[in-house]
Amino acid sequence: MGYRKLGRTSSQRKALLRDLATDLIVFERIETTEAKAKELRSVVEKMITLGKRGDLHARRQAAAFIRNEVANEESGQSALQKLFSDIAPRYEERQGGYTRIMKMGPRRGDGAPVVVIELV
Repeated sequence: MGYRKLGRTSSQRKALLRDLATDLIVFERIETTEAKAKELRSVVEKMITLGKRGDLHARRQAAAFIRNEVANEESGQSALQKLFSDIAPRYEERQGGYTRIMKMGPRRGDGAPVVVIELV
């Protein structure tokens, strides 16, 4: 199959992954289900790779995916600016593997496996 459908249509799935990727860039650590985290990992790694490239084309490709959300209130920095100015330089020497998934246990309501995904 190649990827998880997450019980959603393709447009809903793309919107979900955009929101989760933006949140992970802004907060650098989010709690979600294991299946969503495993899908999110590949998306975020691609965004950070674009950030490491840093040219105009990479910035526009990332801007087409990441939501226009304010990451830092006092500086007015957007999620896209944070990706290119703060996060990407941090991983300049690293060849992939920018995220970590840690299992937290089952969710109380439905027993879904919950994990924390964070930037290393």
